[in-house]
Amino acid sequence: MNQQVLSKRLASVGEYVLENARLADIGSDHAYLPVALVLQGKINFAIAGEVVKGPFESAQKQVAKNGLQKNIQVRLADGLAAVEKTDQITAVTICGMGGSLIRDILAAGVQQEKLNGTERLILQPNIGENILRGWLKEHEYQIVAETILEENHKTYEIIVAEKSATAVSYSPAEILLGPFLSQEKNPVFVKKWQRELSNRQRILKQLKAATSATPEKIAQFQAEIELIKTALKNQ
Repeated sequence: MNQQVLSKRLASVGEYVLENARLADIGSDHAYLPVALVLQGKINFAIAGEVVKGPFESAQKQVAKNGLQKNIQVRLADGLAAVEKTDQITAVTICGMGGSLIRDILAAGVQQEKLNGTERLILQPNIGENILRGWLKEHEYQIVAETILEENHKTYEIIVAEKSATAVSYSPAEILLGPFLSQEKNPVFVKKWQRELSNRQRILKQLKAATSATPEKIAQFQAEIELIKTALKNQ
C-alpha cells in the first residue's frame, strides 16, 4: 500500500468520504487515506491526527513527500483533540482500532465539543462493532451505510453514520450484526457469522461447565447464538 494505491479496506472507507469534504482522519498512521483522497482530487483539505510520535512523524513525511502541506495538516493530539472549530470538518474517519476505543474517542469528542453533529462518521472497527453501534444509537446517530469485506484473511466492517434529528432505534440483532449487513448477507458476512456462531457455542459450553460463570453471562451468549442462527437461516 502507498499514497496512491490504498488497501482494499482503506479504499472502501474512502468511497464513503463525500466530494469536497473537509476530513479529519483520526489515527492516521502514514496519512495514506487523506493523501490518496487529495491526490485523487476528491478533497482538498484534511487533518491527519496521531497520538503517537512515530506514526505522527511518518504522516508528516508522507504529506511532505507528496507536496501536500497546504492541503493536509498533520497534528499530534489525542483523538478528536486534533480538530479545531475553524477546520469546519464535515467528515471523520477512524479506522483500524477496536470498537471500544473508537467509541471512547467519539465520546471524548462530544464532551470536548469537537463534534457538532454535522459530520459524517466513517468508522472501521477491527472488533467490537456492536459496542460502536450501541453508542451510535444512544447518541442518535443513524447508520446510513455498512460494508463488510475480507482482505489478507481478515474481516473488516465499515460503519457510516450521520446525526439524526429524531431518536434512533435498532433491534438487538441489528446492533450485533448490522442493520444493512444483516439484510444483505453477502458471502463475507455469512462466513464471519458461521465462524462466530461456532466460537460462541464453544464458549457457552465452557461457561455452563464453569462454576464461576454468572447466569447473566450464559444468558447473553444464548441470546446472541439465537440471533446469529436466525440470521444464518437458509444460508
